[in-house]
Amino acid sequence: MASLHAAAFTQSRPWSAKEFASLLASPLCFALGDSQCFALIRVVADEAELLTIATHPDYLRRGLAADCMVKWQNEAQARGAARAFLEVAADNAAACALYSLCGFETCGIRRGYYARSKGVSVDALVLQRRLTQR
Repeated sequence: MASLHAAAFTQSRPWSAKEFASLLASPLCFALGDSQCFALIRVVADEAELLTIATHPDYLRRGLAADCMVKWQNEAQARGAARAFLEVAADNAAACALYSLCGFETCGIRRGYYARSKGVSVDALVLQRRLTQR
């Protein structure tokens, strides 16, 4: 997971294998996917949070992330989640388009949340959607 995350996240610090292991050690977290695309999710009470999703650059634009989005939301709902949340960098146009297509809407903004090169920062958009039967 860490190597795929590093390949996919070139504008921000990728997560380490230790960070992934720590999250996956929690019974509240689960992951779906494979070496081409994966998602890591946490479900607490009736809320699910997409912690990260990554597609290897060699497999972009094949619908893998869209499929993964459907699968994790279905699994989160099966685990009792009624609402899903995620955050995305405002400058990540591809991810913003994917999340919009999946029915997510902005519910908040974290100003200057993501650090970029040369001291530039980018807002994080907090998105949500109600989970329904698919």
